[in-house]
Amino acid sequence: MRLAVVEDNPELAQLLAHGLKAEGYEVDLLTTAAAARAAVSTTRYAALILDLGLPDGDGLSILREIRHSQDPLPVLVLTARGGVQDRVNGLRSGADDYLVKPFALEELVARLEALLRRPGQLLGRSLALANLVFDTESRQAFIDDKPQTLSAREGAVLELLMRRKGRVVSKKLVEDQIFGLSGEVASNAVEVYVHRLRKQLAEHGAKVEIHTVRGVGYIMAEEKLA
Repeated sequence: MRLAVVEDNPELAQLLAHGLKAEGYEVDLLTTAAAARAAVSTTRYAALILDLGLPDGDGLSILREIRHSQDPLPVLVLTARGGVQDRVNGLRSGADDYLVKPFALEELVARLEALLRRPGQLLGRSLALANLVFDTESRQAFIDDKPQTLSAREGAVLELLMRRKGRVVSKKLVEDQIFGLSGEVASNAVEVYVHRLRKQLAEHGAKVEIHTVRGVGYIMAEEKLA
């Protein structure tokens, strides 16, 4: 699962990234409100860990914008503002949880896991299309109840396409899902992973198809009977 961590303290940001990656998460580190807005608007994250005191604005404004757009993205506020009224404001602004600095990494991970277990529009343990099932918790795909072996990036592409089954998913969104904000990406990288996934599914009898919408992106749909 990919997380967005908005924290402008370099040492704390690296600590969070290291700890969360050790727990199996992929992490995009963001240090400003502007970067956070841009990332959340273009990338689908499993959750957002949000500091409030940012150099170019208040994190609460980002939180309110997310909720105003009816985005159900789970948000864990991480801040030094520990007063009762501060907590109330954070929760009423749309935070799903609120953790005050200093904190124990173990508690942060536990709270994050609790958020990710909650049912929601984007979350949910399993996704299904025809005879294909993807377990979002174990990151395991099944075809006719038989487990399949996929790489982490193939699984990320599959999850994205299945969450938006029947709808076009842009190439840029697929790229962000696979690589996040990690930097330069080879021009054909997305095509390579989509091709591998398409081949895997076909070879093992999945009754689904991944169509390429030229110049736009991809769409996954149930296989049409001849």
